[in-house]
Amino acid sequence: MNLNKVHLIGRVTRDPELKATTTGVKVAKFGLATNHTYKKENGEKVEQVQFHNCVVFGKGAEIISQYSKKGAELYAEGRIEYRSWEKDGVKKYATEIVVENFQLGAKAKGTTEDKTEEKEVVEEEEINPEDIPF
Repeated sequence: MNLNKVHLIGRVTRDPELKATTTGVKVAKFGLATNHTYKKENGEKVEQVQFHNCVVFGKGAEIISQYSKKGAELYAEGRIEYRSWEKDGVKKYATEIVVENFQLGAKAKGTTEDKTEEKEVVEEEEINPEDIPF
């Protein structure tokens, strides 16, 4: 039995780049950062960040490139794929996560959309003291 399955929850490190293959299939490439926190023997807290190169094809590529931006949370499920090619006589390698399923998370903090939404919530929550019935 064989299994190549990856589940990641992290933040997008760069805006997805949408392109198309020669056959017209949409492809989006983006980075995803995940972290792991642990304590050393002396009690010191250590946080390790891992950066993953991700690629998604088809309708998923269009959705991620449209609705996900740098800093946004994303759940990605897929498989690890290793590629190699030769350029100018030098062999190059890449490790990517081929995303097969995903779920968009919270938007990036500090975006114009988030500020607008926060402003609307604040305006709705304002209470005039004269409106209180007691």
